[in-house]
Parts: sequence; C-alpha cells; structure tokens
Amino acid sequence: MNHYEQLDAWIDAHFDEQVKFLQQLIQVPTDTPPGNNTPHAERAADLLDAMGLTTERHAVPHELVKAAGLQTITNLVVRRPYGAGRTIALNAHGDVVPPGEGWVHKPYGGEIENGKIYGRAAAVSKCDFSTYAFAVRALESLGIALHGNVELLFTYDEEFGGEVGPAWLLQNKLTKPDLMIAAGFSYQVVTAHNGCLQMQVTVHGKMAHAAIPETGIDALQGANKILTALYAQNTLYKQITSNVAGIKHPYLNFGSIEGGTNTNVVPGRVTLKLDRRMIPEESPAEVEANIRQLIADAAAQTPGITVEVKRILLAHALKPLPGNKPLVQALQKHASEVFGEPIPALGTPLYTDVRIFCEAGIPGVIYGAGPRTVLESNAKRADENLDLQDLRRATQVIARSLLDLLG
Repeated sequence: MNHYEQLDAWIDAHFDEQVKFLQQLIQVPTDTPPGNNTPHAERAADLLDAMGLTTERHAVPHELVKAAGLQTITNLVVRRPYGAGRTIALNAHGDVVPPGEGWVHKPYGGEIENGKIYGRAAAVSKCDFSTYAFAVRALESLGIALHGNVELLFTYDEEFGGEVGPAWLLQNKLTKPDLMIAAGFSYQVVTAHNGCLQMQVTVHGKMAHAAIPETGIDALQGANKILTALYAQNTLYKQITSNVAGIKHPYLNFGSIEGGTNTNVVPGRVTLKLDRRMIPEESPAEVEANIRQLIADAAAQTPGITVEVKRILLAHALKPLPGNKPLVQALQKHASEVFGEPIPALGTPLYTDVRIFCEAGIPGVIYGAGPRTVLESNAKRADENLDLQDLRRATQVIARSLLDLLG
C-alpha cells in the first residue's frame, strides 16, 4: 500500500472509536447563549489526552468572557511538532446555538440511525474535533519523517464572533500558524465568505394608558417605520451581486423584537436586533453608515421618538490570501479522489472564525465533515445530523492533505 492507502486503512480501522469520540462530544451541551462552555472543553481535553494528544487548556479571564456576553470559556490547543517547517492549524468550534423545538432525536443524545449521527453540533462543528484529531493520529501512524507542525485549536465562541476564541489565542501569542484549515462541509473547499454586521436598535417613546394614547408616544409605531424602511432596503439588496461563486447578494434579517409592558399600555420602548450580511465586495463602514441613516430617517417620521443604535458584532468578509494555494490544491485533489467527483473552491454566505486568521495575515480555508449545504445538515434547526460516511471521507481528505503539506 502507498501512504495514502495506509492513511485510509488506519481511519477505517479506528472509525468506530472516532464515532464514539464524536458521540461523547455531542453529549455535553454547549448552548451559546448562555455560553457556559468550559465543561465541554474539559471533557474534550480529557478525551484527547487519553488518545495521546496532550492538550493545553487556556481559560479565558472571566471579565473578558462576561464582556463578550458569555459565562465560561476554555480554549484548547494541541501541539504536534514534527521538525523544521511550516505550522498548520486546524480549528473547530464547540459552541452552538440552543437546540430549540421540534426534535425527533435527542438534541444531546448522539444517536445513530440509518448511517447518520444526530445531535446539536453533529455537523457544526464538533464533528471536526473528531475529523482533525483522527486525521492527525492517522498521519502519525505512518511513522515517517514529517517536516513542520500541526496545531489543533478547539475554541468556544464562534457564535458570538470569535473575539475570546481564535482572536484571543492570536492576541496572546498562543498560536501563530503559517496556514490554517477551519471546520466546514466536505463537498467544497471554501475560500471566501460574507461579512456580518449585527446591530441593536432601541426605540424610545413614552408609556401611557391605552385608554388615553394621545398622552404617550408609541415606540412600536416608530419601530414599525424602521422595520418598513429596512425591509424595503432588503429588496434593493437583491440588485447587488457578488463576483464570488457561491455568494449571491447582501441581505438583512431581524432576528429579535422585544418591547412593551402590557396589552393596555402604549409601549414606551421597543428593541430590535438585526443581522446584515455583507458580500466580500462591500465596505463595512459604508454599510453601517447607510443603515444608521435609514434608521434615523425612518425614526424622524414619528414625532417624539428617539433611537439608540448599538453595534453588537462586525465580522469582516473572508477574502482569499495568495498563500492559500497549497491548502486549496491539496484539499481539492484528495477530496475529488476520495469522493469520486470534482470538489470546487468557492465562497459561502456564512461568516466564520477563519476571517480572524486571515486578518492576521494567515492564509486559511474552510473544509471538514458535512453535506453539500447547511440546509441538508439541519444546522441550527431540529435534528441536526451528519452522514457518517462524510465524516470518514473528510478525515481521509484531511489526513492525506496534511501528508502532502508536511511530508
């Protein structure tokens, strides 16, 4: 057998162990919010240590975690030094959105049915804790000379922007790779993604008894005008198109509306939270200025209304760095061979932690275990799942690619 075949055979022989590892990760909840994620990190580190992958546990100071809107975070780093050469980081995140309603399978059961594993984070992205760890173990099983290093980075705040995850590791010089791969789906190598601007808009009016509404100022009417203006803008966004394959146009979503005190009270305050996805060609500063102006103009239509606008998150788009070619070429080559079909390199409308590495000058791409689309995986929906054959094959692709890059 050649080295690629040896890697595949090792992964096949240890696949039951790999699936059990993923089940154990799924079974420890990491709902974010609230973001009490250190218990999962401790469990993952114990399991990695037991495999011989000695794990550093880096607890983020409480005041930083609290300021990010979370409860506890411990980021994990596994260093595998093989000699002189470049360092390749593999990054997956363990935090997830809460499960919500409508599940047939237990959200934290890790149940297997018809060749699929079910549970929150089965596809995004605890699966790639498994993919990356077992790919590294397969690589080391060859017993051959390698040149360079691998770092496994398992972080816990992707849902909240990555500032106390990858950004914190980089700022504290706990990692400085030359190249990096982050959790993704198996049927494409992602080289670009959207940016994201999240804002909180608080509309202030004046409470009053509903029997004498003229003595108050209805904050909800002011909020309604803001909603109408921004939804109209959302229609116009469809006229703006991206030149990046896989990305279409900008769009805006209101994910939360809260306000008022009772049915018989004119609401004195309403809070909206919006999410504006930005294509790579857009300027975040211009996008934010435009939204703030639209809000101000709409609010001015209701006398007495005042508005506070607060930026919650600004995630820049991922744009390919020239140095990512070795990653793209290796992953495309082996993914196409393992999956038996051409695997494209393209963009995605999501936003991820990879942008943080690229902003630091570290070329990165997105690749990991998963289906063709987010929709197929039920990510962020009920009955999130992963086809176990996609897990097996993605692990083979990562292991083979690491061999090319370090062999």
